Amino acid sequence: MSDHKVLRLIKQADKAITEDFDTLMNFYADDAVLVVQPGQVARGKAQIKNAFIAIAKHFGNALTVSQGDAQVLEGADTALVIMETLLSIGNAEGPIKRRATYVFRKDHSGAWLCTIDNSYGTDLLDAA
Repeated sequence: MSDHKVLRLIKQADKAITEDFDTLMNFYADDAVLVVQPGQVARGKAQIKNAFIAIAKHFGNALTVSQGDAQVLEGADTALVIMETLLSIGNAEGPIKRRATYVFRKDHSGAWLCTIDNSYGTDLLDAA
């Protein structure tokens, strides 16, 4: 995995998922989109925060997110991240592996913000 700043931000966000939803929202653009599950998206920080709270509750606050291999393609103040995402739920056997896709945009101050968070990656095509 490379050392791109966006990858470090994703790692910090993964930690915030289980600790602090207000901090987690700092990683998202105001107009961001989160794929909650195939066919369901949350738009904007308020909906995204509510979605993460509901996801945490659904998994009994036992969801841990980590990352495996990743590629970052950057151009025109936009970064596409293709990444192996590992979801661990409490004592469940082994993590759930997904090939996620994320889009980040650099804002006017040079900070990277997530605009599209899709932990399902291209598996969304199978759900259509």
